[in-house]
Amino acid sequence: MIGKIDREGRALLPIRLRASPQATPTVVDAWIDTGFTGDLVLGQAVVAQLGLVRGLTIRALLADGSEVSLDTLTCQIEWFGTWTEVEVILNSGQFPLLGVNLLRGRILLADYAANSLTLS
Repeated sequence: MIGKIDREGRALLPIRLRASPQATPTVVDAWIDTGFTGDLVLGQAVVAQLGLVRGLTIRALLADGSEVSLDTLTCQIEWFGTWTEVEVILNSGQFPLLGVNLLRGRILLADYAANSLTLS
């Protein structure tokens, strides 16, 4: 998978998402977040665009040690040629965040000199 490093230094990877096998996929640029151990974080606008339905509320531990309640959903991501169901955390941010759980077993190369990103 080929991504890019943007002008602000964010490592971005285009990903295809859908709500269900019958839904039309949407492509979004996800920000690689190695501090997030889950699958995916999506903002409310993307969740509405995909037509995702809220699921359970979970407790999560943040980097500063505080605990918060987070709404979860599920969606499908096209991940290396296969549609896979992933857990989504809902937030109010602008960029989708792709977490470490999806990076496991992969090689991530971020070349800041060339502004390129490769995930294999």
